[in-house]
Amino acid sequence: MIEDLGDLDGQGPLWQQIRRALIRPIADGTWPPDAKIPKEYEIIERYGAARMTVHRALRSLAAEGLVARRRRFGTVVAARPPERPVLEIWDIAAEVARSGGVHAFEILERARVDDDPRGAALGATPGTPIVWLLVRHFCDGEPLQIEERLINLAAVPEAEAEPFADAPPGTWLVANVPWTEAEHIISAEGAPPEISRLLDVTPGAACLVVERRTFADQTPITRARLVHPGEKRRLVARFRPDET
Repeated sequence: MIEDLGDLDGQGPLWQQIRRALIRPIADGTWPPDAKIPKEYEIIERYGAARMTVHRALRSLAAEGLVARRRRFGTVVAARPPERPVLEIWDIAAEVARSGGVHAFEILERARVDDDPRGAALGATPGTPIVWLLVRHFCDGEPLQIEERLINLAAVPEAEAEPFADAPPGTWLVANVPWTEAEHIISAEGAPPEISRLLDVTPGAACLVVERRTFADQTPITRARLVHPGEKRRLVARFRPDET
């Protein structure tokens, strides 16, 4: 499995680069649930990192529920339930894979919207180069999510040439772009005609809408508006008393 680990991206602390390198084969399904990931010493040799650096990366993945440590067996990809923590940064491709389904997606539309009103939702300054995408996701051939996404090309210039042929925008961003802060807005809305057509639901049907922005040191990276048929989603959050 060590051969599934790609090169480090050179962005940020080494433990975070290793963490992202480990996330990639999990996110794209190369490592399915319960798959045993490389041993610590293998990761250390692969990246020339200190043991504590690798341990920190693995501990971070375990804290997020992406991997599980099994006594006398090693570290495996976690089998995740269909509910998701509200504040988690996750992507639909990995979620479908963990549910045992087959994920597919199609890019319905794509455009540069530097001076378009849609770009304001990202929170970037006027004139910032932005790419806008409309994506439809499927689970076992049935429409599951409509994704409207804005990507700040000033922060992620490589996204302009990325065709998103092998992985959808969310999966690609999780695997390749570091972030420091996220914002979620969650609402329930009736499906307008175009969304109802794309999701194959009755016009006005209840939909769960998650609007999410991520930032790197105050700089907006991406904004996604994710629309799901209401009966197919449940969000869960767990908090500690000292959290505000």
